Amino acid sequence: MAIFPIKLSKKLENRKRENALRYLPNSNNLIDFYSNDYIGFSQDETIFKSASQLLFDKQIVQNGATGSRLISGNSNLYDELENVIIDFHKVEAALVFNSGYDANIGFFSAVPQRGDIILYDEYIHASIRDGISMSNARAYKFKHNNLDDLQQLVKRVATTNVEVYIVTESIFSMDGDMPDLKALADFCKKNGFYFIVDEAHAIGVFGKDGQGLLGELGIQNQVFAQIVTFGKAMGCHGAAVLGSEQLKNYLVNFARSFIYTTALAPHSLATIIVAYQQLLVKKTNRLSLKKNINYFKDQLIALKIAPLFIDSNSAIQCCVISGNNNVKKYASQIQKNGFEVKAILSPTVPKGEERLRFCLHSYNTKDEIKNILAILNKNL
Repeated sequence: MAIFPIKLSKKLENRKRENALRYLPNSNNLIDFYSNDYIGFSQDETIFKSASQLLFDKQIVQNGATGSRLISGNSNLYDELENVIIDFHKVEAALVFNSGYDANIGFFSAVPQRGDIILYDEYIHASIRDGISMSNARAYKFKHNNLDDLQQLVKRVATTNVEVYIVTESIFSMDGDMPDLKALADFCKKNGFYFIVDEAHAIGVFGKDGQGLLGELGIQNQVFAQIVTFGKAMGCHGAAVLGSEQLKNYLVNFARSFIYTTALAPHSLATIIVAYQQLLVKKTNRLSLKKNINYFKDQLIALKIAPLFIDSNSAIQCCVISGNNNVKKYASQIQKNGFEVKAILSPTVPKGEERLRFCLHSYNTKDEIKNILAILNKNL
């Protein structure tokens, strides 16, 4: 076997020393408080069977896409899916990518140009940071969910005749909190800035039919681009960038993560189509999730441990426990009692802000919520 580079070995050793080395977890039968399957769609037999039936009805017998969308992979299902997305989210155009990571890499590496400015929330997702790092634009971060700091930053770095892109998430993946999207949208409109919102953890959870927070607020057409992903509440795989027809055309021509990759398989596309259909009819899933979020927060107050948690009205509830060793210890105690919750370590989050990340679902019971918090409280 070939030798392994010394510099890489040292980086792995540093991770071990910091108790931050990542491992691929084994599957288990513990009660789920860690997955992004917020409304149970990944386990929905109706979606699975209906997707297979859709392919059968269209006489599509094909395992793979066979090539990129610009070569041989642009199945008719793509047109159908993108039309479903347009109608559901009430936008002008949509372009499907293979994943949320691909969508963010493709968008941010291609759209902002040399001389442009990107202003992003300091807690923005790693996929957006990676895309920004591949851009030729100048990028600056502003304090988390802080419009005042953003405004001051604009005064310091923005000049006339410069394109400015403002980037945030509607629900932050490692905190579960949300910005004032309406205020941000108004600020961008007033100044002629381009507003971009990643809705990964909001789609399927917020909005009348699960359209996300932009849809709930009715401001989806005040943003330059909206990124939605299907691997969380939708229970599928893939993502899409929503915006204008011009933006779609631009991404088809310049987004390298779209151009140079094999397209999604037909069954993936059919599954997303059916999942969108089910959002319209399975409203009880979303209602059950909201009830569980409220019950969880009520229990935090009853146990007097709410101050340890980041304030959140989403399915993501985080208990800050400083130190990788410390937070791993608490996660292990909970897991030993039959519940799966994940410790989020530095460097994923800043040192000192390590946390237990509780993901709530429509299928969690009140007893499960009560018991997992009782275990946490006992060990605090």
